[in-house]
Amino acid sequence: MVLDNGIIQVTILNPEGSVTRIQYNGIANLLEELNNETNRGYWDVVWKGPGVTRKKGNLDRLVCTDLKVIVETDEQVEVSFTRTWNSSLSGKLPPLNIDKRYIMLRGSSGFYTYAIYDRPKDWPGFTLANTRLAFKLNKIWFNYMAMADDRQRKMPLPDDRSPERSQQLAYPEAVLLTNPIEPEFKGEVDDKYQYSGEARDIQVHGWICPDPPTGLWQITPSNEFRSAGPTKQYLTSHVGPTSLSVLLSTHYAGAELMATFEDGEPWKKVLGPLFVYANSLPKGDDWHQLWEDAKQQVNIETKNWPYDFAVSDDFPSSAQRSSVNGSLIVYDRYLKTNTSACAAYVGLAAPGEVGSWQRESKGYQFWTRTDRKGHFEINNIRPGRYDLYAWVPGFIGDYKYNATINITTGHVVDVGELVYEPPRDGPTLWEIGIPDRSAGEFFVPNPDPKLVNEVGVFMSYRFRQYGLWDRYTDLYPNQDLMYIVNVSDYKKDWFFAQVNRKVNNTYQGTTWQIKFPLDNISTNGTYCLRLALASATSAALQVRVNDGHENPPLFSSGVIGHDNTVARHGIHGLYWLYNVSIRGTKFVVGNNTIFLTQPMGLSPWIGILYDYIRLEAPTN
Repeated sequence: MVLDNGIIQVTILNPEGSVTRIQYNGIANLLEELNNETNRGYWDVVWKGPGVTRKKGNLDRLVCTDLKVIVETDEQVEVSFTRTWNSSLSGKLPPLNIDKRYIMLRGSSGFYTYAIYDRPKDWPGFTLANTRLAFKLNKIWFNYMAMADDRQRKMPLPDDRSPERSQQLAYPEAVLLTNPIEPEFKGEVDDKYQYSGEARDIQVHGWICPDPPTGLWQITPSNEFRSAGPTKQYLTSHVGPTSLSVLLSTHYAGAELMATFEDGEPWKKVLGPLFVYANSLPKGDDWHQLWEDAKQQVNIETKNWPYDFAVSDDFPSSAQRSSVNGSLIVYDRYLKTNTSACAAYVGLAAPGEVGSWQRESKGYQFWTRTDRKGHFEINNIRPGRYDLYAWVPGFIGDYKYNATINITTGHVVDVGELVYEPPRDGPTLWEIGIPDRSAGEFFVPNPDPKLVNEVGVFMSYRFRQYGLWDRYTDLYPNQDLMYIVNVSDYKKDWFFAQVNRKVNNTYQGTTWQIKFPLDNISTNGTYCLRLALASATSAALQVRVNDGHENPPLFSSGVIGHDNTVARHGIHGLYWLYNVSIRGTKFVVGNNTIFLTQPMGLSPWIGILYDYIRLEAPTN
């Protein structure tokens, strides 16, 4: 099937529903013709269930069996490729009905695509781990990738990742380019996770062909169908040249973000529409401007959201949606002060426990940021039942509204002034870091000079470099990190991740020390140690006070987290908050030490990223 509006031509396999050709700007095919036709432009899912033996789950390219033309007018075409599940497919395909849609409009330099996943009640349970829209571009034409103003560059060729031209590093995704076709890339590390981005920042990314100046971009006008909030990290573009829009993902989160369905549990979700945008410039013009044009197109798409041309009863129009507004203030119950929740994240998600906002993966999410006075407005909300959550940079913990909000068609819900009381029992004795759910303010070392990627040359992305886990051993070869309150500087002296130390080619757990003086002690009082974690991977956190060998420890988290943040070059994953009560008799007048032990060894990627630590004195 061919969709053609005179500007761009898109060829789709019938009835499979995979995009095999994108013809534009005189280029016969923007996609890689060396690939199989089902491996050029496609939707896919990774799933687990009965009969699936692959540890990570099976990959399904969502090959369809039927085609229907939904709309065919002078202004618009919409086509639907579907696949219906039945019990004979059990163990072979995920128990989902699939509907993949493609839309082309008159005068548009691109096309839209969305997918509807549906499972009626009484179907068998399964787990949906990941789903995405992928395009494999033609390596002859595309060699320059862009995903942000300061994250764009010429890229190596996919051939450079072959065993003849590269050396695999600690895991298959990471290779050292030893003999690339273009010598400028020799000695560089390539790893797709170095190009991950946060949902709030990756509304557009894609590739540029310098000659003729041509771009192909994926634009995400809304994040309502994604999960885990605005700072959830996703893969984007990487060597291939490959362009991904990942819509549900366990990356930087683990099993907690898998959508698990029980036997008989019904579910339906619309993913998209996304816009696949092509742009061009006259030959000889500055092709870097294609990125600027793509950013402008984002503004157009987001302004037009929700699209009024998507013909599906499962995609509500603007008139069918509603909004929620209000304001948020922060009340410190110890200081008895109110503060406007400036730049706070406020979001709606399916009803759940406090903190479930960043873990919700089945339903829809809607979020915004407050203004300087704490006011917020969340627009274009689909009808349904939601909990309202918030978190405020500069304060620990999560806010949750005390009632479930029922969104109906065409109504504005005003929740009024909301008050968040973050955890606090007494005055601050000392603190380390900034409560912003990231370890980005701590010390991120330079990479091993033999393992550098250009993407990390900017200070704000240094954590994206490969192998930083071993830099801890380089900096602390004989003893672990020791932080002295009022002397040390967390920007220089607190390593961004408590990882294992490499000793005789094995990795061993580590114990960090925080040393601080106390001039007087409330022996009858209870102190509180607040430990906010930005990420954890198969790690355990143990707390001891003034006795590094205390057994059992004063506090133990048990083994937590599956974020894999260290290995995937992240600076945060899922958020954890622990509040540890410490009797005053545990302290002494003079010098004291808190020991933070992460005992789980063996792997270089097991570890904890701290967000913020605070010790509070008793109020009595």
